[in-house]
Amino acid sequence: MLAIEPSLLIEYVLLIAISGAFICAAVHFMPVGGAPAAMAQATGIGTGTVELAAGSGLVGLITASYMYANEPEASMVLVVAAGAMGSMIMLASAMFSGSLIYAFGVGVPFASAQVKKDPITGDRQDLYMSKGTQGHGIPTICFVSGIIGAALGGAGGGLIYFTLMQIYTPLIAASAAAVAGVFTMGVFYVNAVIPSYGVGGTIEGIHDPKFKRVIGKDIFTSFAISLICGIVAVLIAQGMVA
Repeated sequence: MLAIEPSLLIEYVLLIAISGAFICAAVHFMPVGGAPAAMAQATGIGTGTVELAAGSGLVGLITASYMYANEPEASMVLVVAAGAMGSMIMLASAMFSGSLIYAFGVGVPFASAQVKKDPITGDRQDLYMSKGTQGHGIPTICFVSGIIGAALGGAGGGLIYFTLMQIYTPLIAASAAAVAGVFTMGVFYVNAVIPSYGVGGTIEGIHDPKFKRVIGKDIFTSFAISLICGIVAVLIAQGMVA
């Protein structure tokens, strides 16, 4: 078995911790609507933080692993970029499909209760608000914020996968991809649950006042938890060496 340099082990642990922080931050950018959005009583996608983070992140993991497998000399930047792109495509597709249902199925205009005017288009929002709702549909600012969040989540997943492959490939080349993939999924789900406590149900994205209020604490928590996950990954590798 090959020994792993202590300096490299520390680097790997930190990269995994940073990746977890990326995944956590991603959730806050996404327009999470939950059950209210499903009934067109809030903006965003009608599902929760865990589903959005894990769903978009796992698609990013697939594209990142494909890049790694088909480009043996692929750098960390390429793998991370592939993860970000896959996640962005997935979430953009989900938001676009949801928008079609909102517009042509439910028949509601896209409006946010958090801002008087859309920060990107400048369109008035308050004129189209229905009574008793927190908005409906996926306004432009929510869509753009969601794309940014998906990029962060996919990049985080790609970075974890790349890091774990660097750890396990010299030790268990035949099954390194499987072990790295499963471990990455575990880190995704851990960091997908953490933001749900800060978000508390729904969040529209970067323009939502809740964004600034909770993102710092949530990212710190995810960094700490992911640091532990990184240590576990390294201990597993050390056990293989021993």
